[in-house]
Amino acid sequence: MPARRRRPKRVLFYTGITYKIGEVHDGTAVMDWMAQEQERGITITSAATTCMWRGNRINIIDTPGHVDFTAEVERSLRVLDGAVAVFDAVGGVEPQSETVWRQADKYRVPRICFVNKMDRVGADFGRTLTQIREKLQANPVAVQLPLGAEDGFAGVIDLVGRIARRRIGARGDSGRRLDEATAAREALIEKVCEVDDRLLEKYLHGEPIAAEEIVPILRRRTIESVRNEDAPLVPVLCGSAFRNKGVQPLIDAVVDYLPSPADIPAVTGTAPDGDTVLERPARDEAPFSALAFKIMTDPYVGQLAFIRVYSGVMASGATIYNPRLGRRERIGRLLKMHANKREDIQQVYSGDIAAAVGLKTVGTGDTICDRAHPVLLETMEFPTPVITLAIEPKTKADQEKLGQGLAKLTTEDPTFQVRTDDETGQVVVSGMGELHLEIIVDRLRREFGVAATVGRPQVAYRETLTRPALAEGRYVKQTGGRGQYGHVKLRVVPRPAGDGFVFENRIFGGAIPKEFIASVEAGVREAVTTGILAGYPIEDVVVTLLDGSSHDVDSSEMAFKIAGSMAFRNAARQAVPVLLEPIMKVEVVVPEVYMGDIIADINARRGRVKSMEAHGGTQIINARVPLSEMFGYATELRSRTQGRATYTMHFDRYDQVPPAVSEEIVARIQGR
Repeated sequence: MPARRRRPKRVLFYTGITYKIGEVHDGTAVMDWMAQEQERGITITSAATTCMWRGNRINIIDTPGHVDFTAEVERSLRVLDGAVAVFDAVGGVEPQSETVWRQADKYRVPRICFVNKMDRVGADFGRTLTQIREKLQANPVAVQLPLGAEDGFAGVIDLVGRIARRRIGARGDSGRRLDEATAAREALIEKVCEVDDRLLEKYLHGEPIAAEEIVPILRRRTIESVRNEDAPLVPVLCGSAFRNKGVQPLIDAVVDYLPSPADIPAVTGTAPDGDTVLERPARDEAPFSALAFKIMTDPYVGQLAFIRVYSGVMASGATIYNPRLGRRERIGRLLKMHANKREDIQQVYSGDIAAAVGLKTVGTGDTICDRAHPVLLETMEFPTPVITLAIEPKTKADQEKLGQGLAKLTTEDPTFQVRTDDETGQVVVSGMGELHLEIIVDRLRREFGVAATVGRPQVAYRETLTRPALAEGRYVKQTGGRGQYGHVKLRVVPRPAGDGFVFENRIFGGAIPKEFIASVEAGVREAVTTGILAGYPIEDVVVTLLDGSSHDVDSSEMAFKIAGSMAFRNAARQAVPVLLEPIMKVEVVVPEVYMGDIIADINARRGRVKSMEAHGGTQIINARVPLSEMFGYATELRSRTQGRATYTMHFDRYDQVPPAVSEEIVARIQGR
């Protein structure tokens, strides 16, 4: 979850994995091992490690908080059984936090919250708790309260055990019982009693309720609530990782409230036929099944496939089956990862996270399983890239290295895409934001030694159709010998935003032979990738093949592919195509004195202010602004506010470009 820059480092220290506490700002952070992470003080790629606490093994994945690297969060949440959401006590629930919270909701991941940085000026635990409830539509319950705040932050009050924990040394907390925080503890007990009649009876009779009675019920509610229609119950803790306050209680909470693999229902998948539903319980004696959730290129061992084992046992050297490709592969080595460090292991068991060496054809989201018991587990969906830039290698040698580097990076990152512009011959890369592409270019230079010229970032527009249309495509070519003949009639109909592309075959009576239907679809799909207005992909349309004709001798797959492409383009021209642009959700935190100027600037950028919220002498402006208007906004914002304002931005949706702006964009692209 976002804002966890220091959290994993403290966890590793207290669980004995590391002997010193590393910091991002001085380049000694263990989990942020990439050079770009240590230079920028941010997490870019998810890193996995393992530790022990109270006799329990905990697999940890530290994920980025920046929305440009949302794919790392998506694939991590897909395979994790529980999550720790870390919030800034000053900033509260930020836009990135909302995005990640929705991802956790999608995969029904139980979670606990940790309100960090309670020692900073402006820290407010109560406000953050309220924002978790209102902004995230969650059901938070405080299991701790802070002892003081800002400079006076001294520790935490454990409401479950009624213990105050104050830091007295580098490694330990001391506790002494208090009679404080009665109201908060009663609210906690009321939440617990909602699902336990025995405890409710004790509460109504005024009998004392011990921590040993609260913890198992709170654990059950945390795990089970995500599968109910109600808002998930979320225990909330607090502390200051930098001051080493509240770290050990957080690790206790992970063990106490988050599920083990045995607490999670059996994972479901389908047989290779796509219809039969299969279950794989988290037991070592069950048939082996695992999901490859991350691919990484390691300079020493080659391609690593990070896997989460859901059932069964797999040994190093074993042969596995990839049901998506219908191929077998042999596991070369199995590794237990600690960030970028590796430890050879001989076997992995149900619930484990490990890295496999030797899987050359396995990609992100692929299932690997026992050949005798094939299953396809649910894969992952990744957002569409919204920003592009062109890369030109400086020499022929750089061109070869560029191709190799881009191939490896696209394998690692599902939100990074590469194509070649047919008109200019340039290599065009697409990503989730300016920072995302900036990191990609830096990695190409450092890891692959590519010297290249990089263009300015461009917006990844899309096109769609606004009206139904009928058209036909006829491809006839005679060259003296055998000719080419293909004839297709089809209909295009717009679909609601986000519904994607669908091809339907309504041919009856053999007007087009069955062997040519796939060629027509291939031609249509190829035409969809290069739109009518400015060459951008066309989205959200259903194409129905209605009729056509063929020739006994001259018809071929190529002829019908070309005819299908021609028919679609003819229909698209009649269907009034429009340009779509990415709209960003922008949150600006600005001192009140500059609020009017900032709102005027947002309006000038074709933005719409959705809401404003007062926050301790500042205003939080929530707006929707086209991405094309946001380039260079950081510099402009600093200039207008003397460096006192900050902003965050992430993708919200695609929306239609106003006609006047669309004409300008199309004219610029066509004249390029």
